[in-house]
Amino acid sequence: MKKILFFAGSNSSKSINHKLVTFASSQIAVHDVELIKLTDYELPLFGEDIEREKGYSVDLKMLYNKIKEAEALVISVNEHNGMISAYFKNIIDWLSRLDRKFLEGKKVLLMSTSNGKRGAASALEYTKNVLPRFGATIVESFSIPSYSENFSEETNSISNEVLLLGFTDVLQNFVHQIEQ
Repeated sequence: MKKILFFAGSNSSKSINHKLVTFASSQIAVHDVELIKLTDYELPLFGEDIEREKGYSVDLKMLYNKIKEAEALVISVNEHNGMISAYFKNIIDWLSRLDRKFLEGKKVLLMSTSNGKRGAASALEYTKNVLPRFGATIVESFSIPSYSENFSEETNSISNEVLLLGFTDVLQNFVHQIEQ
């Protein structure tokens, strides 16, 4: 049984990416699944002065340990103006300062969604290109466009049948890859 850590790169209390990653975590029954909220780990805006004066916070070390304990990650990234959110970028900055290869050996499924027709595709592509710098192996990725039209919050699931089939295929391939 593999340990898989799930989280969204958003700090919104109503994050649709957290809802998506929550749905994804509910679809895996044969592995040890843990769903976290990054907002449970308080990190100031990264700055070298803060790093030098205060060092690395307990919250940062706790988040780092959660990631290190997991064998695989499922991350859903949000998008602000065609880029990942400043919040998620800050998380990456802190983790990479603590350990440049904080994702070494981790297999990752990246997801994204937005209410736009591109489903946060720009943030997804950016993240796919950046995380390998820190040791991650991106196994799969998936985006859900037009969230409000394609995801039912009532049933907490993807309501568009074609997208659901695609998501199921991606998730099954991800699980197969981490079992090897």
